[in-house]
Amino acid sequence: MAESIPQTPRRRRGRNNPPVSRATADAFSLDHVIGPRAGFGFLDSDRMEFLKARALTLLEDYGVMIVHPAAKSALIAAGAREGAEAGRLRLPRTLVEEALAATPKTVRLAGKTRARDIELPRADRGFVLRTGTGGHGYVDPRDASYRNMDLRAVGEIAAVADSLDQVGFIAHPFVHGVPEVTADIHSYARITAHTGKHVWMQPYQKENIDYLLRIAAIAAGGEDELRANPSTSTITCSFSPLEFKYMDTEVILQCGRYGVPVHACSLPSAGGTAPLSVAGLALMAVAEIVGMVTMAHVLSPGLPVIATPLMFALDMRTGSALQSSVEAMQAASLSIQIVKHGFGLLSHTYGAGSDTPDADHQSMAERALLMQTVALSGADILGGVGQLECATVFSPVQAVLDNEVGAMLRRFLRVPDINEEALNWDEMRQIRVGGHFLDSDHTVTGCRDQFTPRVFQRVGRDDYEASGRRTAFDEARDRALAAIAAAPEQGVLSEDQNREIAALAAAADEHIVEVYRGKVETI
Repeated sequence: MAESIPQTPRRRRGRNNPPVSRATADAFSLDHVIGPRAGFGFLDSDRMEFLKARALTLLEDYGVMIVHPAAKSALIAAGAREGAEAGRLRLPRTLVEEALAATPKTVRLAGKTRARDIELPRADRGFVLRTGTGGHGYVDPRDASYRNMDLRAVGEIAAVADSLDQVGFIAHPFVHGVPEVTADIHSYARITAHTGKHVWMQPYQKENIDYLLRIAAIAAGGEDELRANPSTSTITCSFSPLEFKYMDTEVILQCGRYGVPVHACSLPSAGGTAPLSVAGLALMAVAEIVGMVTMAHVLSPGLPVIATPLMFALDMRTGSALQSSVEAMQAASLSIQIVKHGFGLLSHTYGAGSDTPDADHQSMAERALLMQTVALSGADILGGVGQLECATVFSPVQAVLDNEVGAMLRRFLRVPDINEEALNWDEMRQIRVGGHFLDSDHTVTGCRDQFTPRVFQRVGRDDYEASGRRTAFDEARDRALAAIAAAPEQGVLSEDQNREIAALAAAADEHIVEVYRGKVETI
């Protein structure tokens, strides 16, 4: 039975005293009901153990490819054995199990103030949303026109995402109009300067990692402050199947020096870099993630690692990657069940996103099904807010709609009380003929706990026609534009911080562009 928390208001949204929401809980406040979280999954205990065993066997008997010399040496010293080909290391089950046991089971994704901190797993067993990352395209909320992502669009994404209460942290997209090899630095700098929320970092080159972490330290108020309150976290990716690039291994090492949490991302594609089956796709992701957990344990002991399977399936007719196909959704559910419930890791996957290029009816159907599927499977973080066209495009209007779906889903996962009080049993047994419950104390007590949407419409036909047939899309567009208009042009950092970041970005351009001269151009 769900248990109610006392309703005394809490003033401080601090690490040890998160606020409780009497209305709709959000990314930074807990539900006032602490009870079980509804669950769903395709795996029973036998299938779970079968896939866990296969993942451990794959790592022990076949292994992973490591090209980072220092990491390879450290892993061999820790017990890893040479594989069948140069660079491949087999990871003994004892080492992997040691890593799984030692990996922190909680993490704090700090904001720039304690009011924007996120503690995972949440005490109310809920989740947080995060915006889409890596998108190259932008759908302007003013007129739905499409253009390449630019720094102006990045600032608008920060403004909108900062206003969305279900969004706990923000990812930076790919940006045009700057040197390609430093696009991550310019985009991250713009995002972190314009939000008080936690920011998700994605390095694009090995040389960029240090610059990005130094920018994060400036935005946090110094290296010591970043270590104490990690206001950024970083993607480290596998290179499916079962390979790890130098850059992503270096991410684990450098983040360990700052105590910056990492999201161990596997992005396999069924039929491409993973077998063309739901189980094979999930197994590839889980094995790669557990491999990264083991690497982090050896290279940066105690570093928080969030398991992040991001699942794709190839459309075998066209070769296109899909994130919202039935097969990708099923594999996401399987992989979250295994890493979360099987291996006890914090979990993160796409919870929003569509394979259509527009914020249309298909988009809403696909992302609603995806979000519900992975949330019921137990994911702690639902990513992809605002993303379209298989994570290549960002739409602020879609982000506002996703925020609404997230709020609804948060309430949906709350298991309803089933007891005499919830049934209003005594009154139900005495209701008169033609009676009602409008004036019941039970109704008065519970009426304010109903979920009330902010964007979705609940109007009758007459009001709908009188409004000019205004829809949820219209409301979401207005809210996105209002957030953009209200955002301070100078951002949230001081002038000194902005100057330091600009100088560092300029230095990165000079250094990194020279390293890659003749190989890439400004795009």
